[in-house]
Amino acid sequence: MKRSLLSIEDLARADIERILDRAESFAEVSGRAIKKVPALRGRTVLNLFYEASTRTSSSFELAAKRLSADTVSVRAQGSAVDKGESLKDTVQTLSAYDPALVVIRSPWAGAAELVARWTPAGVVNAGDGKREHPTQALLDLYTLWRRVGRLDGLKVWIVGDVLHSRVARSNILAFARMGCEVTVAGPPTLIPREIESLGCRVRSSLDELGEADVIYALRMQRERMEEAFVPSLREYAERYQIDARRLQPHQILMHPGPVNRGVELSAQVIDSPQALISQQVESGVVVRMAVLYELLASGEEEEGVAASATTAAAARARDADGAVAERLPDGSEHPIEVAPGEHLAAPAGPRP
Repeated sequence: MKRSLLSIEDLARADIERILDRAESFAEVSGRAIKKVPALRGRTVLNLFYEASTRTSSSFELAAKRLSADTVSVRAQGSAVDKGESLKDTVQTLSAYDPALVVIRSPWAGAAELVARWTPAGVVNAGDGKREHPTQALLDLYTLWRRVGRLDGLKVWIVGDVLHSRVARSNILAFARMGCEVTVAGPPTLIPREIESLGCRVRSSLDELGEADVIYALRMQRERMEEAFVPSLREYAERYQIDARRLQPHQILMHPGPVNRGVELSAQVIDSPQALISQQVESGVVVRMAVLYELLASGEEEEGVAASATTAAAARARDADGAVAERLPDGSEHPIEVAPGEHLAAPAGPRP
């Protein structure tokens, strides 16, 4: 993996599978009385949030602390941003603390890529405008994988406000990369043009919803709407709300949160055993632990394994040759023949 995670497109399927496996190992850590490992001891993780967040900000902070990293959390409100400081100046100022990683949430699409140019630290995109939210997609994959096992061939329907959803874009890419058949559905005014190019089908009604194995409902993001995209929320709920009438017994229900009860989901289905919404929140910490670990520590782990393998190979080669090289006072090496299995005795005194 690269040192930054800006988009699901940065990850091959093998990368995603490694993150899911790593998250599963951290799930065991989360079940301990002391939920810490020293993997990132001495590293600093900077959480920089320019938008309101509960789940994402708290889970990233908790993930870093459980890996024993030092954390610095900065929110735009109450910081020098209120005094007119630009994103670039903020990043460069905080880079003076030598963070190993910057986690950035921003209302501006592409902000994470800009931050990656302005700091030598690794960068994780925790949501940039309407563009992407890669760690949400990873935790959704992990939650579903734990529930059903193999993801290949699953039919996933993403329903609702796709136009304003960064989660939708990341999830389409992630589910498709793992072999799922993805369909997006919603009012035509809330479906982006040419979204099929991401690898999904488009439907404007829920007539075929019964074919879905997984229904992923999206929140109506009214805070991002500058005009009326639907006649009313009541009419939207009538046509696109997932309720007990539409959710079939074989289907799994997911939602990234927060939920607008009575709009995209009815209260009855939110509390049903088919809903994985609480499990998605629980998965957030271990998946983000896995992401932080893979970006900051797995390379060192692989280097350590490689170094150990090299040392072992050299030892085997030396034993096979039956010879070692003794370094002389002048810096040259003198081969000393040693029979296989025989140990070299220490010299009794200095060499003449």
